Amino acid sequence: MVSAVFHGPFDPPPTPSFNPESIAEKHQNTLGTMPKSEKSASPQATPAPVVAGRGLARDFWLVALPPALGLGLLIGLWALVSISTASSIPSPLETWKQAVEVFSDPFYRKGPNDQGVGWNVLMSLQRVALGFGLAALVGIPAGFAIGRFEFLSRMFNPLISLLRPVSPLAWLPIGLLVFKGANPAAIWTIFICSIWPMIINTAVGVQRVPQDYMNVARVLQLSEWKILTKILFPAVLPYMLTGVRLAVGTAWLVIVAAEMLTGGVGIGFWVWDEWNNLNVKNIIIAIFVIGIVGLILEFALIKLASAFTFDEVKS
Repeated sequence: MVSAVFHGPFDPPPTPSFNPESIAEKHQNTLGTMPKSEKSASPQATPAPVVAGRGLARDFWLVALPPALGLGLLIGLWALVSISTASSIPSPLETWKQAVEVFSDPFYRKGPNDQGVGWNVLMSLQRVALGFGLAALVGIPAGFAIGRFEFLSRMFNPLISLLRPVSPLAWLPIGLLVFKGANPAAIWTIFICSIWPMIINTAVGVQRVPQDYMNVARVLQLSEWKILTKILFPAVLPYMLTGVRLAVGTAWLVIVAAEMLTGGVGIGFWVWDEWNNLNVKNIIIAIFVIGIVGLILEFALIKLASAFTFDEVKS
């Protein structure tokens, strides 16, 4: 007699019986249905250090390879031009040997007009620093005032629009006439060409401060000094640093041309003096020196500006 077992709704379900042989048989059947390639190939995970190493190598080539190719293209074109011009333009190898000789003693002095390239670069940087510093002392406060007060903006906008497009070298004769000296005339030229980017960028930054900030300042009855230091200056700082970067780049471009015309010690005068001596190798070396110094100044100011630039947080 067979007895039936009945389960109620709240009784636990019956425990399934465990049969190892049936499980092995099912596993064997599953393997039999798989393709041969899937049977033989067992997936293996790539180690994390290998993946990280590949990523670093790829990033390195993406960063280093394009500039290296650009530099190689420049040297290749330079070599072709030196071959086609029949020794009027020195080859890259000849210029490199001359550069090693020049930079073996960059700070020698053999007279007022015969000094190393290091002294010439330092003198040019000194002129740029003086002219640029004076332009910052005048241009940044003027930009704040022009951006803050509409009357001053309407008053000076026509003058800035008139004088800003004038070539910086056009101001050099005025400087020679007024200051009666080559060095102050060069500094004056740097001043007049550096002041416009700082005025314009600072004024634009002040005008783009949200009106809500100014309304809060008016409600709190803040003084003009508090508005300047607590509201305007932090908001305008990225714009101001952009103007500073543009002004430094322009100043470094202008000083070379100004020194060619005024003489004395400086990288521009060094280029002109080497041209008078028909030393083309030193002229090419000076071109690279000017470019490297300008690149360093640009990079330093970009880093400074990025340190004070804040991205807006998107909600």
